[in-house]
Amino acid sequence: MQIKNLPQEFEIARPIMQNIENAGFEAYFVGGSVRDTILGDEIHDVDIASSAYPAEIKRIFKHTVDTGIEHGTVMVLDHGNGYEITTFRTESGYQDYRRPDKVTFVRSLSEDLKRRDFTINALAMKENGQIIDLFNGLSDLNSKLIKAVGNPEERFNEDALRMMRAVRFASKLDFSIEAHTLEAISNHSELLSKIAVERINTEFVKMMLGQNPLKGISDMLKTHLVEYIPGFHDYLDSFANLLNFKYLNLQSEEQVWTLICFQFNLGEQQIKSFLKAWKTSNKLISNVLTMVKALKAIESQSLNNMIMYHTGEDLLIQTLKIAKCLSIDINEIKVMQNYAKLTVKHKKEIEIDGSQLMKLSLVKPGPMIGKVLSEIELNIVNGKLPNNKNSIIEYTKKLLKE
Repeated sequence: MQIKNLPQEFEIARPIMQNIENAGFEAYFVGGSVRDTILGDEIHDVDIASSAYPAEIKRIFKHTVDTGIEHGTVMVLDHGNGYEITTFRTESGYQDYRRPDKVTFVRSLSEDLKRRDFTINALAMKENGQIIDLFNGLSDLNSKLIKAVGNPEERFNEDALRMMRAVRFASKLDFSIEAHTLEAISNHSELLSKIAVERINTEFVKMMLGQNPLKGISDMLKTHLVEYIPGFHDYLDSFANLLNFKYLNLQSEEQVWTLICFQFNLGEQQIKSFLKAWKTSNKLISNVLTMVKALKAIESQSLNNMIMYHTGEDLLIQTLKIAKCLSIDINEIKVMQNYAKLTVKHKKEIEIDGSQLMKLSLVKPGPMIGKVLSEIELNIVNGKLPNNKNSIIEYTKKLLKE
């Protein structure tokens, strides 16, 4: 098979490949970019593998950076672009079920490709678009199968994260996991507990953002993988209940974790502890707390001006998308119309702030100013107080007399 019209990302990298070949070595595009090009999907990182050793790559090109020299990776800088060239290699001794104890540089493309995870990711492409398929990856692409390269038991013992990658690709591409590969995941699912949570997080979120996350959820339950990821063990039934929904069309990391926290019926402190265990950012935790509160209000039909105001337009839109996925009855257009009618959308829009109230000698510094500002904000958002200085001043005077 030959790709006639290569994406621009490949075209601009072809001179690099040609220089390597002109020096007497082999060079191929490898990995996900080849797979996605065949599928007609958008490509991201372009990876190049070569029979040239790192020192040989550095002799061919004037401008290089040792980005991962211990693993055979050298970045070639060319006209403002950087291309990572990795030497063909074999790996051995995975004592931590994640990283090889030993990396050996080799000259053989076949030896390099057979260490990869799945057949659809073990495809290589020459600079002219000619596909090299040594493990029937093209056939598995046509059959929509996720199949381990070689013995799946060995692949998952080498790198237990590959099990999560399998369910992630099944969701991302809407493929099925080949029977022996699926069985091997079931046999070794407990090894996932040895993998850093940050790495599991990345694969889980990508799975939930895929074309068919319900397939990924089903595979995680079927293989017991879900039992070995942080915080899910006590909520297996709640996770399984997601399969009752027709579709999950999630579009952001915030949406993924809001859905999970809502589905698990977690309270505020539980959400904080749960997401900290997943090593998420403080910003994401804050957004999820806000969205879960809004989602619960939508479900109970108690969404009001203050909740919309504190949620904000972007998070409100995202929350409505989750409500739709969960078949919660809500008029999205009406909600956004009500949000648009809010007098203010942010406290910075309020005509008077605390410092101005103090300058007017209406309030002294201390706890009282926070209470006054909260009352002003509440009444403006609820349409009970006009957002202008005179009205706010008069309201403050009246409030302090009471």
